[in-house]
Amino acid sequence: MDIINIYTDGACSKNPGPGAYAAILLYKDNEKIISGYKEWTTNQEMEISAVLNALKSIKNKEIDINLYSDSKYALDGMMFWMHDWAKKQWKKDIKHKQIWQEIYILYNTLKINCIWVKGHSNNLYNEQCDKIAKNLIKDNKK
Repeated sequence: MDIINIYTDGACSKNPGPGAYAAILLYKDNEKIISGYKEWTTNQEMEISAVLNALKSIKNKEIDINLYSDSKYALDGMMFWMHDWAKKQWKKDIKHKQIWQEIYILYNTLKINCIWVKGHSNNLYNEQCDKIAKNLIKDNKK
């Protein structure tokens, strides 16, 4: 059975402040890293940006996905909140609404299993995502 395992993390220096995200996608023997930086953001925005950009990179919509995150905000939003927001036609004042709307479309297109991992608990790929995001912030500070 083919499965894509995705690990995501976001980071922010101060909150709000400079931030970054990282995602590691694992499929068979392949590993792909996706990351990004934003000069002024929040930790929550970076957490869901990691999820969004990882999901956007999926080409084969038929493969099962295990999405690992240490962000309860990202996972609860995906599994519970965004479905209610969509039912109410996104009328509620939702932080990062555009990102959530894009995630919602992808969530309903892909086969995603959301899995929470405790942050900073020696999960190899979660730790790597955290390190990539923090290094991006450090490397982009002026």
